[in-house]
Amino acid sequence: MLDVTHEEWLRRAKSLEPSGAHHIDGVDEPGGGAGYAVVSPRDGQVLAEVADAGAAEVDAAVAAARRAFDAGPWPRLAPADRGRVLLRIADLLEERREELALTVSLEMGKPITDAYGIELRAAISTFRWYGQLADKLTDESPHTAPDALALVTSEPAGVVGAVVPWNFPLTLASWKVAPALAAGCTVVLKPSENAPLSALLLGRLATEAGLPPGVLNVVNGNGPVAGRALGLHPDVDVLAFTGSTAVGRHFLRYSADSNLKRVWLELGGKSPNIILPDAPDLARAAATAAWGIFFNQGEMCTAPSRLLVHSSIAEQVTEAVVARARELRVGDPLDPATEMGALVGESHLERVLGHIATGLDEGARLRVGGGRTLAESGGSFLRPTVFDRVDPGMRLSREEIFGPVLSVLAFDDLDEAVRLANATEYGLAAGLWTSDLSTAHKVSRALKAGTVWVNCYEEGDLTVPFGGVKQSGNGRDKSVHALEKYTELKTTWIQL
Repeated sequence: MLDVTHEEWLRRAKSLEPSGAHHIDGVDEPGGGAGYAVVSPRDGQVLAEVADAGAAEVDAAVAAARRAFDAGPWPRLAPADRGRVLLRIADLLEERREELALTVSLEMGKPITDAYGIELRAAISTFRWYGQLADKLTDESPHTAPDALALVTSEPAGVVGAVVPWNFPLTLASWKVAPALAAGCTVVLKPSENAPLSALLLGRLATEAGLPPGVLNVVNGNGPVAGRALGLHPDVDVLAFTGSTAVGRHFLRYSADSNLKRVWLELGGKSPNIILPDAPDLARAAATAAWGIFFNQGEMCTAPSRLLVHSSIAEQVTEAVVARARELRVGDPLDPATEMGALVGESHLERVLGHIATGLDEGARLRVGGGRTLAESGGSFLRPTVFDRVDPGMRLSREEIFGPVLSVLAFDDLDEAVRLANATEYGLAAGLWTSDLSTAHKVSRALKAGTVWVNCYEEGDLTVPFGGVKQSGNGRDKSVHALEKYTELKTTWIQL
C-alpha cells in the first residue's frame, strides 16, 4: 500500500486543481451554459466548478462519437491495435494513480486507502484485462449442409451512452467503457454530477493514450437534463446504466420514446447475507458481515444490508457486528487510518437518516449508531448503524438505504431463510455461510440473485460476470459476457 501520511494528502489536496470541462472529440470543452460546484463531502468545501451539459453539449458529444464510429479508424482497427491502446490507458491510470485516488476520495468521501488500493486497482485491472482480451475473441462458423457456409460474426454495436453513479466513479465507468472500446464502439460517458472529476480525467488520459478523437467523450450534467438527452438521443445505439431502479425505468421509457436503443441496467439491491449455525468460522462470518455493510460507507448496490441469522446464533453474531461498529474508525477520508469516510453529501445523509427514523418508528431495535458524527468538520459523516428485531415487512427490510445501516432478521429453518432472502423486489447479490456442501449448492440455486457468495462476500475477479435479476436489472458487467452488451450478431449464409 502507498506510504503517504495524512499531512501529505492534505497538502496535495490543497494544490489539486481538477478541471471541470467536458471532454468532447478529443479536447476539453468549457460548455456554453452556467456551471455548478462540486462539493467535497469530507468538509463541505467546493472542489471545483464544472461545466453543466445541456442538450447542445450532449448533441456535440454524440455527434463526435457518431463520426468516430461511422468514419473513424477505431471500429476498423485490428483488435490487437485496440487492445494496445487500452493497455496504454491502464498504464496512464497507474502513472496517475495517486492523483486519481485523491480526486475520488475528495469528490465522494471514500477513504484514501480504499480509493488507491481498491478503486484504482479495479479500474486499472479492467482496462488491462480487456486490452489483453481484445484479440483473443473468435467468431463462429456453424456446421451446415455441404453446399452452404454459415458465418456468425460479432460486430460493434455503435455509439454507446454510459451513465454511471458516484459511489465507484472510476470502477463502474471502467466496467462499461473498457469492454465497449474493446468491442470497437465509441462512447459518451456521463458521470454523476456529484463525482465527475475523476471520470473527466479518465477521458483526458484516454486521449493521451492514443484513443482517436470522438471515441471517448465525457460530459458532466444532471440526470433530468443530460441523462435524459442521452437516453432519448436517436444516434445512441446502446445505453448502459448503473444506478437506482427508479432512474432505470426512465431510461427504458427514453428508449421506447426514441429509437428503441438497447438499454442495459445494473440497478439497486437489498442483498441478503445468510449465516447458518454450521458456518465454518462464525467469527469470520460476523466480521465479514460488518465489513460488507460498512465498506464504502454502505454506499454499494451489493451491500449485504439484510443479515439473516439462525435464531440459535443470532445474538452472538449481532453482538459481534455491533462491537465492530463501535470500534470502526470514522473520520477524514484523507487520513490513511480512517476505515469509514463520509457519505457523498448532505442530501444523501439526510435521506439515510430518514430511513433510520422510519426504522425506529416501525419498532426495530437500534443496537448501535443511528446519528451523524463529526458535524464540526462540515462533512457528511454517519455512525455505523445496526438494527435488530427487524420484521420482513418493515421498510428497513425492503428498501435500499445505500448507507451504513444493517438490518438483522432471525430465522428458524433453512426454508424460512430462503423465503426471507427472496422476499424482495431486488436480485443483485446474496451471501451464504455454511460448512455443508449440499446446502451450499441447494441454497445457491434457490436464491434469486445474479451473484451468490459462499463463505465470503464481495469476492471475484474480472473473469466472472456481474449483474442482477428482477428489479436489480439485466445484462452483465465484467468478464467476456460484458462484450455481449456492445456487440451485434450478424448471420451470413453463403450458398456454395
